[in-house]
Amino acid sequence: MTRRWLLPGLLLFPVVEIVLLILAGRAIGGGLTLMVLLVGAVAGMWLMRKEGRRAWSALQEAAQSGRMPDRELGDSAIVMAGGALLAIPGFLSDLVGIFLILPVTRPIARRGLAWFFARRVGDIAARSPYGPLFDRMGGPGAPGGPGQQGRVVHGEVIHDDEQEVVEGRVVVRRRDPQ
Repeated sequence: MTRRWLLPGLLLFPVVEIVLLILAGRAIGGGLTLMVLLVGAVAGMWLMRKEGRRAWSALQEAAQSGRMPDRELGDSAIVMAGGALLAIPGFLSDLVGIFLILPVTRPIARRGLAWFFARRVGDIAARSPYGPLFDRMGGPGAPGGPGQQGRVVHGEVIHDDEQEVVEGRVVVRRRDPQ
């Protein structure tokens, strides 16, 4: 479903940017619109640099402490994406870029992106050859879900002449000496 909206969204984004620039130019004048764009770009680059340093130092601190820097890596990627959006001239891209860079709004962006990527990975895993191993609903039949005890190992049962599996225990059959 995401792919269906990707191309129209990418084509519509510059159109919206141009319409906003034209409306701003009509409202406040062309020179002032250009100055607002330049001041916004410079302020955004300064903010990106400041927050990028903060994210980098948090990443280094997490790596030195020996813990997995998952949040810090996500923050670094979000700050870089916000910086790229600030480098694009336009009001909408600046607004989204500032939303991604500000430390107050970054957790919202992080949660949204985590949800998006978890959903995408789940879709990809479900389409893989190992898709039947994944229960996307996470219900009672899912590994580790409610009502499950222990670890679920998917496989096939092979009956041997010597042994038979009964209720999870190995029972050795005794042959009658005939």
